[in-house]
Amino acid sequence: MIRIILGVVAGFIAWLIVWIGSEKIIGAIWPAFSVNQKAFEEVVKNGPGASGFTADTPMLLAQLVLGLAVSLLAGILSALIAGENSRAPLFVGILLLLMGIAKAVMSWQYVPLWYHIVFTAILLPLAIVGGKLITTTQ
Repeated sequence: MIRIILGVVAGFIAWLIVWIGSEKIIGAIWPAFSVNQKAFEEVVKNGPGASGFTADTPMLLAQLVLGLAVSLLAGILSALIAGENSRAPLFVGILLLLMGIAKAVMSWQYVPLWYHIVFTAILLPLAIVGGKLITTTQ
């Protein structure tokens, strides 16, 4: 049970670290991404008049691809640490889903509905799929 808890915590924290780090790397390679991301953070923090943020489809698609990759990674890591590939990835996916819903609520009016639906919908299943990619001995 302790390994499952550690796997869930590690998978969730790894998701956050890899997400933030990847956004920084993408922003360094693609400066417009960084500018758009900063404008998004500003509008969520201070309201619609705060910045010139406009939801940009290529940026949103990049966020979806990033979400796909880090959710798979979180499921893989949670399964590796837990030594089992069903419960830990499921619980990581549930945490990610809750975080995704919170993000959607905070940014609902600034980003298109299709993005909220797709981003939120991929978190749980991809964490589970990531866990299933790991063969365990239990």
